[in-house]
Amino acid sequence: MEREQPSDLHELIRTQLRRLRTAAGMNQEEFGRRSNYSASLVSAVETGTRPVDRPFAKRADEVLETGGMFEELLRTAEVLRQPAWFLPYLEAERTARQLRCYQSTLVPGLLQTERYARAVIRCDDTLTDAGVERRLANRMARQAVLDQEEPPQFVAVLDEVVLRRVDERLRDVLVEQVHHLIDLAERPNISVHLVPAGIGMHAGLAGPFILARSTDGGWVGNLDTQLGGVLADKDEDVNTLLSKWETVRNEALSGRQSIELMKDVVKPWI
Repeated sequence: MEREQPSDLHELIRTQLRRLRTAAGMNQEEFGRRSNYSASLVSAVETGTRPVDRPFAKRADEVLETGGMFEELLRTAEVLRQPAWFLPYLEAERTARQLRCYQSTLVPGLLQTERYARAVIRCDDTLTDAGVERRLANRMARQAVLDQEEPPQFVAVLDEVVLRRVDERLRDVLVEQVHHLIDLAERPNISVHLVPAGIGMHAGLAGPFILARSTDGGWVGNLDTQLGGVLADKDEDVNTLLSKWETVRNEALSGRQSIELMKDVVKPWI
């Protein structure tokens, strides 16, 4: 069974919200009016029956003039809910100027829809329903890195077979996911490239990986495994991954060709 994660920081957020709201002379109804939420929702957040999300934290910071305190506390809480092995890479990803990702089995986490991500996470039969939802929330929160004011340049390469791994039960989920990929690929900071199924054997089949480049030019990598992940921060390991990245990128179609292939993939399902 999955171990329950500590909720101390979420309790701190709720406590500070109540304290600062009261200090500002606002009841829940007044605070809700100013933040565009109902009084019942504010109450649910303060009592812990509804989780604090990023939009709520942002509005709370604005209404209570905290200088971004709630958003920062929430980000820290989200980070601490991640597995220990993932934290060093997660911090590198959060501040990266460039991201490079190769996936041979699944749509990369940063590009997943909520329904697709939930279906993938549910494949782990050791997770409780609550554990699935926590992991899903973490994955969705990670995607904020692509929506920030100055987002990193993200180039993703995935095998065409990733988009064809579907059964009747999940057809609508994958159709939505492919359309989401197409929409993302139209953004100026995101490129999605497919390795056609006809390519067969290539260097990337040894396993998926993601690379993050910081503002100082240094790279950090993370490799997915059945037991979690492996951080790659040694020069020789990073150089190996960068070399493999160039190899698989050269096997992939152009961005425009990939978008057309994605459209062809979903045509029979619509």
